[in-house]
Amino acid sequence: MDTQEILRALSTLRVPAAPGEYDLHRMVAEAFQAAGLPCEHEYRLAPRRRIDFFVGGVGVEIKKGRPNARDLLMQVRRYLECDQLREIVVVTQRDTPLPARVLGKRVICVSLSRLWGVAL
Repeated sequence: MDTQEILRALSTLRVPAAPGEYDLHRMVAEAFQAAGLPCEHEYRLAPRRRIDFFVGGVGVEIKKGRPNARDLLMQVRRYLECDQLREIVVVTQRDTPLPARVLGKRVICVSLSRLWGVAL
């Protein structure tokens, strides 16, 4: 799976100001479906490690609002310890700083507020 296809699908999202997290999940699933990207929702990587979406070796984790960067980094690290993932895309409503690589695997951050062209 080409990560650029995943990013193109995510770039089509136009999310209302205060959606629920499950609304975000639904919108992301619809964007993947419209782009013809097969994905698995709530994919189990390992016991107690369930990522929001698995798209051909790429994990997609969705966070509402602006999550705590340290906690999110710990979660991303746990996910990337799993061999099934070659990289992860973290989708947040607001920018959350994360390193570009964790455990040698790429981490891509997508801020939904930036898709609107507005920095909140």
